Amino acid sequence: MNPGKVVIFCASSDQIDPAFNQAARALVRALHELDYSFVSGGGNRGTMGAIAREADACGAFHTGVLPRFMKGLEYPHLSAVEWTETMSERKELMRKDTCAAIALPGGIGTLDEFAETHTLRKLGRYHGELFVLNIKGFYNPFKALLDHYVATGMLSVQDKDLVHFPESVEELVSYFK
Repeated sequence: MNPGKVVIFCASSDQIDPAFNQAARALVRALHELDYSFVSGGGNRGTMGAIAREADACGAFHTGVLPRFMKGLEYPHLSAVEWTETMSERKELMRKDTCAAIALPGGIGTLDEFAETHTLRKLGRYHGELFVLNIKGFYNPFKALLDHYVATGMLSVQDKDLVHFPESVEELVSYFK
């Protein structure tokens, strides 16, 4: 892939395994070294905060996208902030002009963001690559669900295979070199 803008969907919770935030920071550093910029939810907590702090520390360009009702929850040193009225607008703006969408371990919001992006890719409405960073097997149940969808005819193998499931930051970054 040519360097561009990457959207990262991730956790806003502080009550998660520290390995997930460690992976997020390593991912930001590695992709920044390859001249990628970032878009995320822009929050100050959880993995969103870890990404924002790492992007800030290494000088990466990082845009945060937040709905107006989350005013005050944004990381204070984002390169740019985009405000939306709704969560749906937020997802659309986060994806805009990105070359890849990456889901890091996260909650139901992360799953929503990634599932919608996968659907849009399947329908030809999103053209970026799709990655789910499967640190410590976090996304094994999601992989199993996609396999179940294929087995029951709800999803084609080709559409399932639109999603890459790297097991480490190094494996994920190799797709970008």
